[in-house]
Amino acid sequence: MGKIDCINVKNAQVSGIKNPTFHMYGNCNLDEYDLEVYVDGIKRKVVLKKEVVTKSYELFLDLNKKDKDIEVYLVSQDEKILICQRKNNLMKRIKSKIRSKCANVEFHNGKYLIIAILKEIKHAKLRISIKSIKRRYYSELNSEPFYNFLNQKDYLKWLEEFPEQFIQENEFQYSPLISICIPVYNVERIYLKECLESILNQTYQNFEICLSNDCSTLQETIDTLNEYEQKDQRIKVFHRKENGHISKATNDALKMAKGEFIGLMDNDDILSPYALAECVNVLNEKRDYDFVYTDEDKLDMNGKRRDPHFKSDYAPDSFLGSNYICHFEIIRKSIIDEIGGFRVGYEGAQDYDLFLRALEKTTPDKVKHIPKILYHWRMIEGSTAATIDSKGYAVEKGRMAVEDSLRRRHIDAEVSIHPNVPYYLVRYHYEIEPMISIIIPTRDYADITEKCLKSIFEKTCYHNFEVILMNNNSQKEETFELFDKYSKMYSNFRVIDANYEFNYSKINNQGVKEAKGEYIVLLNNDTEIITPNWLDIMVGYAMQSHIGIVGTKLLYPDDTIQHAGVIIGVGGIANHAFVGCSKDDPGFYGRLSVPFNYSAVTAACLMISKNLYNEVNGLDEELQVAFNDVDLNLKVLTKGYYNVCLNHVLLYHYESKSRGIDTNDQKKYKRFLHEHEIMYSKWKDKLEKDIFYNVNLGKYVPYKLDKKSEKRK
Repeated sequence: MGKIDCINVKNAQVSGIKNPTFHMYGNCNLDEYDLEVYVDGIKRKVVLKKEVVTKSYELFLDLNKKDKDIEVYLVSQDEKILICQRKNNLMKRIKSKIRSKCANVEFHNGKYLIIAILKEIKHAKLRISIKSIKRRYYSELNSEPFYNFLNQKDYLKWLEEFPEQFIQENEFQYSPLISICIPVYNVERIYLKECLESILNQTYQNFEICLSNDCSTLQETIDTLNEYEQKDQRIKVFHRKENGHISKATNDALKMAKGEFIGLMDNDDILSPYALAECVNVLNEKRDYDFVYTDEDKLDMNGKRRDPHFKSDYAPDSFLGSNYICHFEIIRKSIIDEIGGFRVGYEGAQDYDLFLRALEKTTPDKVKHIPKILYHWRMIEGSTAATIDSKGYAVEKGRMAVEDSLRRRHIDAEVSIHPNVPYYLVRYHYEIEPMISIIIPTRDYADITEKCLKSIFEKTCYHNFEVILMNNNSQKEETFELFDKYSKMYSNFRVIDANYEFNYSKINNQGVKEAKGEYIVLLNNDTEIITPNWLDIMVGYAMQSHIGIVGTKLLYPDDTIQHAGVIIGVGGIANHAFVGCSKDDPGFYGRLSVPFNYSAVTAACLMISKNLYNEVNGLDEELQVAFNDVDLNLKVLTKGYYNVCLNHVLLYHYESKSRGIDTNDQKKYKRFLHEHEIMYSKWKDKLEKDIFYNVNLGKYVPYKLDKKSEKRK
């Protein structure tokens, strides 16, 4: 095999409007090599990063605006081969900028992206027409093989392409009475009428509507209530003598309810005609469900749908961070009676508080999620649907509700509001620091490993930990000097030899056997700690009885996201969520800000109790390189535990953004295919449906909507 066959270029491009940068990455099977870059015939100094385990490389070069021709040469054993040529010109850089912006377009409005790009051009003192930018932007956007569901036009197109499929039955063997309870206060007739008609038009008709008028002063509201009370005997209206706000008003509605289940609605929202039938359908599949909830979207002021919320199945840690359940739900009335209905003093977060208390009276197997949009939340001025900031008081009430819930569970924790988003962070307390063993496989690259070790020992606030460096066939003198240096500096540092063919699973399993800790951290040597109290926070979560594996948010060196949770069955076996998004991006519904449950988190940084690790037999050594961490996570899930990604705990991960499968090395490629087959045969059901994702979302790109031509058949 010639040297040119030992290297591949995954991507190479010039980006940056004002400050152009050349970036190239790929894989190279040679043990000793260098990459030289010439710009207009003159050799330039570059930043070259190599990753030993995956044989990947990444190259960076800062350019001047006047630079034109770029040539990259592979140098090995005095032989120099041209492997890449690129040109530096303004329009190519603008196109690259637009493409990178489009990659994360779910968090932005198109016109603002164009404005942002124009500002960069203006700042760089360049003259480019806005029409040209718009044309480039929309060309890139429309060429994407997916829809962005937070773009209203895309969402409406998706609804046209994929008409919603609902249950057509309206008669069931089990037909419980459902009481829809609605507090009413000064709502305009047009909205109240639409709300009530959406219930009356349900395909499932065994319901009642319990309306509590909270001393409305708007005559059209009172008239509409009286009209509908006369229209249908299933509609009950209670007129309060004084305004008591939403909790008291809804409790009065609950007092009228005779149903086996309670459904909750706002007085201006709309139910899908099939909402109740879908709920009753799942109750016929399993009658002991206590809590059933659905997906939802919003209605703008023109009555058009937007902002769908495609939810996961029940995720307890996600729910402690925010009320992702929201609308629509039916709850067994006996549970609501037992907890005493709504609590006065939690107005603004009264539903969240009720749900937390209700869920404490049941078990996860009796909570059912229907992944269909069955509720339309109206965005009118002042409503929470329009913006949660319009009800700022609700955020503090929600914090109180979460803190109360943890107190009722006898869990010592404090709850704070995230500084940038209206969601919650739980910090678990413990009296004694349990011992934590940090296991780091390494092979040479002393400079990279030392950056990791330095950050651990100098930044970590936690005291009771040890670091076990697993030495896998290191050869260079500087590596052994590093081992000796840290062994002398720190009594809680040791090196264990694992001098056999690289097998990530075997190396870590050996490390766990040698570990003294009650909790294990698997950590890559190319990471760097950012959050000083990372271990304090992680172990607090790992100590909770329902949690199996704890992961963190990982960043590339450019402060974009490398890992914020792993989704199963998307883009193959598994895929990282939100790759390339900004470090400061809050994520939709706070997904990049607060903890969320995922099926898996990466072993580049994860924590698990040693007992649980051993209970599931650790990492599968047949999975030498790929998917071993995903497999570990899924084994823990099947034991009934939840895995969680802590998005407020950050580390850098200096892994190449382009790590891929090297098809030039047949041995490695065959191994990858073998490991791929192991995962499919072992976890086929999990790969078909990730319960912490949503079946409506894309199967190719995480948190997108597949276009019809791309939809998996």
